[in-house]
Amino acid sequence: MQGSARRRPFPAAPGSPPPAGTLFPGRHGAGKGEDTSKTSPFHLDLWFYFTLQNWVLDFGRPIAMIILPLEWFPLNKPSAGDYFHMAYNVITPFLLLKLIERSPKTLPRSMVYVSIIMFVMGASIHLVGDSVNHRLIFSGYQHHLSVRENPIIKNLKPETLIDSFELLYYYDEYLGHSMWYIPFFLILFIYFTGCFTPVAQESRMPVAALLLLGPSSLYYWYLVTEGQIFILYIFTFFAMMALVMHQKRKGLVLDSNGLFLFSSFIITLLLIAGWVAWLWNDKILRKKYPGVIYIPEPWAFYTLHINNLLPAKE
Repeated sequence: MQGSARRRPFPAAPGSPPPAGTLFPGRHGAGKGEDTSKTSPFHLDLWFYFTLQNWVLDFGRPIAMIILPLEWFPLNKPSAGDYFHMAYNVITPFLLLKLIERSPKTLPRSMVYVSIIMFVMGASIHLVGDSVNHRLIFSGYQHHLSVRENPIIKNLKPETLIDSFELLYYYDEYLGHSMWYIPFFLILFIYFTGCFTPVAQESRMPVAALLLLGPSSLYYWYLVTEGQIFILYIFTFFAMMALVMHQKRKGLVLDSNGLFLFSSFIITLLLIAGWVAWLWNDKILRKKYPGVIYIPEPWAFYTLHINNLLPAKE
């Protein structure tokens, strides 16, 4: 009994560091030496899963809804794209949490968790609104027109039904997108703050990262244009650029993961500029997207220029 009492550990003194392996180390910040003493290898598995599920479950969901036979998924039931969206709402938060866990810097976990909760709420709201809006395509709804200008909507009786469809559009395009994309870009930026190293050799991307750069950038182009979140994207990009310049004064450079994310955003900006220049003189899309920031949605372009050509081919 006396021997076992001698081996009993003393309680940790206040302010002492937690034992190794503790799930939530310290407070919501990193020590001064933690930012520069650790580096992370390129997360090929996570970035590959991100790119794959983004293309399949997000970009591919409306395509699956259109391609698969309507008899399999009646208009009064969830479409194949809705099931893709449900899977996206589960897999993406999990991948974001795994990405945060691999950061060499202890990041503000409370902010991360609140952002994940808001992300799931926003993506779920968008699931409902987007499901109905895309199913309306089969009834002749045209995304390049506003709700009240659509032929199938303007003749509804009573006219208060039009207000209901405008409310649905608001939940889909405004509230859902805001609660979905703001936390998404915030988490990416929080992760980006830990992607700096004093070792210059770590600031290079492997071949696998270069191969993923194109598909990743192209998906962010789709996300920004279809989600109409250019302001959110450009502010995030400027914040990244300012952080890179600030850390450079300290002798820190981006590691391979940070360089991959930053390069993806740069290529995305070039793709958006090319997209806008291509459709700059489109009068119909100009009417739908008035104002200083003119960035047409790909689905509006589809219903205007591509969908009308499909019956002619048949």
